Amino acid sequence: MTAEPFRIGEPFRPEPAYRTYMYISLFLIVAIVILPFVVLPAALSESLDAILIVAVPLAAVLVFVAAWIPLYYRSVLYELTPTEISWRRGVWFRQTGIVPYNRITNVDISQGPLMRYLGFSSLRVQTAGYSAQARAEINLSGIEDAEALREKIMGFVRGAPPVATEGQPEQRVPEAAAEGDVVGELRAIRQLLEKIAEK
Repeated sequence: MTAEPFRIGEPFRPEPAYRTYMYISLFLIVAIVILPFVVLPAALSESLDAILIVAVPLAAVLVFVAAWIPLYYRSVLYELTPTEISWRRGVWFRQTGIVPYNRITNVDISQGPLMRYLGFSSLRVQTAGYSAQARAEINLSGIEDAEALREKIMGFVRGAPPVATEGQPEQRVPEAAAEGDVVGELRAIRQLLEKIAEK
């Protein structure tokens, strides 16, 4: 890992351990769910037709998923810019997205036991539009130094002007708002807008 693993304008991928995580997850699904609840009942039926009906499609699906994992891993790409996080992923159906820093409300780090063992985490980025929902706007999976990435993102969030949520007028504060003239001018505009709203 370099001194600064997340550089602005330089795309980065999940850690290689993320690919290993997907393979181990596939193995666990097969061992815990498919073998005892699908393969074992077919084998106990002692019917060659039942065994073939289960085994052949199951083997084809497992080979397909095992071949898909490295393709998917190579398709995942994240990038930080001065104004937003962008991401893309997908082998056959490509997904891309952009999350501006000024819409981010929270960044959570999640790490299960297997992820902890492999040395990476996932970041769940929530925005003003998604904060009331259980799911995140974007998941950055396979991040080795998740705390450093969260701090970098939150640094941009703290420095970004807020954006109004749906149904409210957008309110942006200029970067030079610390100067007295600009602040005074904004207060005057705000008072004027409040008077118009009262009428």
